[in-house]
Amino acid sequence: MFIGAHMTTDPLSSVPSRTLKIGGNTFQIFSQSPRMWRTNFNEKEVTKFKGEMSKSGINSDKVMIHASYLINLASPREEVWEKSKTRLKAELEIAHKMGLKYVNVHPGSRLRSPEDKAIERSAQAISEVLYDAPEDVTLLLEIVSPKGGNIGYNFSQLKRIADMSGHEIGFTYDTCHGFDGGYDIRTKDGMEKFLEEIDETIGMNKLVMCHLNDSKFPINVHKDRHERIGRGYIGKAGFTNFFSYEIIRSIPMVLETPGGDAEHAEDISIVKEIWNSLGILDK
Repeated sequence: MFIGAHMTTDPLSSVPSRTLKIGGNTFQIFSQSPRMWRTNFNEKEVTKFKGEMSKSGINSDKVMIHASYLINLASPREEVWEKSKTRLKAELEIAHKMGLKYVNVHPGSRLRSPEDKAIERSAQAISEVLYDAPEDVTLLLEIVSPKGGNIGYNFSQLKRIADMSGHEIGFTYDTCHGFDGGYDIRTKDGMEKFLEEIDETIGMNKLVMCHLNDSKFPINVHKDRHERIGRGYIGKAGFTNFFSYEIIRSIPMVLETPGGDAEHAEDISIVKEIWNSLGILDK
């Protein structure tokens, strides 16, 4: 079983050892500043990072880069759309140089354009980006909260984008985003519907990563505010139900909860307590 957190890169080479210190065995990072278009590849630091990855024993195939927040693959604004494609392609190339398998990206926001048009726009951008992208890096589309004109807030939309792109794409489930969009993982009935929808759309084998976040707001209110594990409306009981499904436990879990390393260590400890309560920690 894999658990970790989104880690700050100060410096990048410290991430593997800090991950082990907080009780993790996987992680997520930004490869560059998520709020700047330009990229700056530090070859020396990446070499150090790869050395630290080898020392740590962390499986690079369970680690992902989260692409820049500036990227909007669905944007109707031509300049933003072109910049988004360029930046996403750079993220994939950096992942290749770092020896990491996954790059996670949000499908985009339609702004004031029609939803169907935005889905087509996102799919076209992905098609262009992946045309000559590194073959050893997999793009993951993340399910998002249905707010602010976002597309990709359910599995049917994610499947449409992937199918229209013409490329093999994986997916990331975010427990807060999904909860905000009406997926209730707290109950057996909710989980059965959740898993059935995945089977009927993207397929469970394509759901390869999970952002593990509690929610500051009740289900289906379209607010998207992450909370620490057990302190929000999903709660410990909800996550206990979520982890009671073996197929879910096979997916690497990455915290994006508030706080830094100390808080993430506490949240990872809580997750492991839940695993212990289910008798699955050592399986």
